[in-house]
Amino acid sequence: MKTGHIPLEFMKENFIVPDGENRFYITEKTPFYALEDIRLYTGSFPEIVLVTEEEFNEKLEDYISKIENRFEEENETVEKSFEDLLTGSDAPVVQMLNSLFLRAIRSGASDIHFEPFSDKVLVRFRLDGVLHEISTVPPHMYPQVVSRIKVISKLNVAEKRLPQDGRIKVRIGNKKIDMRVSTLPTVFGERVVIRLLDKSNKLLTLEELGLSEEDLKKYERIISKPHGLVLITGPTGSGKSTTLYASLLKLKTPRKNIITIEDPVEYQIDGISQIQVNPKIDLTFASGLRSILRQDPDIVMVGEIRDRETAEIAVHASLTGHLVLSTLHTNDAPSAVARLVDMGVEPFLVASSIEGIVAQRLVRRICENCKERYAPSDKELYEIRKYIQVDNVNLLYKGKGCDECLGTGYRGRTAIYEIMEITEDIRSSISKNPESSELREKAVSNGMKTLIQDGMEKVVKGVTTVEEVLQVTKV
Repeated sequence: MKTGHIPLEFMKENFIVPDGENRFYITEKTPFYALEDIRLYTGSFPEIVLVTEEEFNEKLEDYISKIENRFEEENETVEKSFEDLLTGSDAPVVQMLNSLFLRAIRSGASDIHFEPFSDKVLVRFRLDGVLHEISTVPPHMYPQVVSRIKVISKLNVAEKRLPQDGRIKVRIGNKKIDMRVSTLPTVFGERVVIRLLDKSNKLLTLEELGLSEEDLKKYERIISKPHGLVLITGPTGSGKSTTLYASLLKLKTPRKNIITIEDPVEYQIDGISQIQVNPKIDLTFASGLRSILRQDPDIVMVGEIRDRETAEIAVHASLTGHLVLSTLHTNDAPSAVARLVDMGVEPFLVASSIEGIVAQRLVRRICENCKERYAPSDKELYEIRKYIQVDNVNLLYKGKGCDECLGTGYRGRTAIYEIMEITEDIRSSISKNPESSELREKAVSNGMKTLIQDGMEKVVKGVTTVEEVLQVTKV
């Protein structure tokens, strides 16, 4: 049993301090339920010793000093902060969780869901944006599973009524995985969702994102401007952060001062100063952005424009000689203008500052292992020709379904894009605060390719399917 896994806050709140492997000191203030939680932590019945409050404080101080010394020793190398999944305890719960983590990582899952119901606990993986049922956990075993997850993510095991957030760092061979844990109390127990971030994954470059040759040139032209506002829009999980990081990799040079403020910082980039938002100490996007502008930046990346204050500072920064990259939650590129105006930014300021808007979605790629050609139906041909002009389309592609893609016919994802470059004509329209539909028509007449047009072009090239593009663009 590793007493170092018991959160210090839990000890202080419940007047419990460990001594050795299986002995704990408590006081008269220690609640009864806390002893049960200690039993869950240790996996056995520990020896309990009642002491006075004064003695308890002394023992707690001794314990903290030992922990600090051990922490310094363990952090001589960063590697030791990652728990190795290939080794560890023989306890059934630990083995089961490690097995699930390994399976999720090897299959490329982005999330693991533990969902308790009256008669079972479902385990689902999110693969390429879609949830798949993987297994179940016996209900009698589930409380131990949740306790184990809380222990390794340093959450309060005793707190079962409130949502909690934590992190786990694990290692499989040379691969480092950062897991973000979220718990939520439900009628049948605590629901747990774990987001997986592979720290060893290399960041994609702009050329690897899936942009067409025409769109790539257009986007590179937009971000090469010396100043202005560039927005990436789309719903949660549409790959906006990946596009931002790819943009920063393209812009990064020793001659540029680039600073970002993010929530959270997902990947560290050498040569770029990155700030993590922390509302507890009033480090918000707005306050952080103000401070960044006093650091003489050339390029600023703001994780998300969420409110009027952040929007106004970002717009003014772009007007005073800075290139500002950020994200917004809108359905398409033209709607981003209306969103900024709704936030309280004057239309003439939006028109003056904005240089380009990119809307994007992620579509599943056809599995290369089971990809096959087939003759398209009349309905599929109608959908393709409704949006793009193509010659005879005799063959399309789909995945038959195999073990590698879990029978779905898809493996991996790519993005479809809608890039609105701000021309003088469009700038003039924005200053008059037009409807989004009117602005969209103007952008299309100026050569903007819509999301669904880009998607259908990828269908014809054999990258994805008509069904997938229609589902993602919600047409």
